[in-house]
Amino acid sequence: MAIHEHGCFARALGVSAEDIAVHSLLDGAPDARALEEATALLVGGSGQFSVLDDETWVKGFIDFLADVVVTQRKPTFASCFGFQGLVLAGGGEVICDKENTEVGTFELTLSDAGKADRLFGAMPAQIKVQLGHKDRASRLPSGMIHLASTARSPYQALRVEGTPIVATQFHPELMKQDNIDRYLRYWEEYGSGDPGNDPVMRSMDESPEASALLPRWVREEL
Repeated sequence: MAIHEHGCFARALGVSAEDIAVHSLLDGAPDARALEEATALLVGGSGQFSVLDDETWVKGFIDFLADVVVTQRKPTFASCFGFQGLVLAGGGEVICDKENTEVGTFELTLSDAGKADRLFGAMPAQIKVQLGHKDRASRLPSGMIHLASTARSPYQALRVEGTPIVATQFHPELMKQDNIDRYLRYWEEYGSGDPGNDPVMRSMDESPEASALLPRWVREEL
């Protein structure tokens, strides 16, 4: 799935995979030299890991986001795990909410701030997005602008105020087939019975407006 995610980000951004230097957070946060060489940072999903895990590398990652990304205003786009990490880094709250797990394709609604945002405001007020999470933000910290929500999750996108740092709970790097592939990979955790009759599989749909978000971020924010 790490290789799969790498390819999805490259395709979404319209660059080759070689243009994206991969760093595993299991090895700790990136060093100063890597950050200086990078035009921007991308943070994706985490598979079976959670920002709520009592793991040294998770805590180090959250500290890195607070001390380096936010403080230095490094251009960053973070989805899912990265979104939740930014919320914690700023002093917000993230909870495990299995009853409101979102896996599949869901409808996203922009907030008033989202409609006015230079990046999100280019989208329709309601779009379809790809999701796969059971943890969610329950409170955004001050200095982070609330941009979008879904029926199950009140906080789906944010911008660190006055910066090119943007994060989404949803996955703009994924298309319908990508989300299907990922769901089937984690079938034992999320699925049951016959995939052909599975409600999550039936929910999967295309999400072209969400797919346009990452390349627009590059054009307008970097």
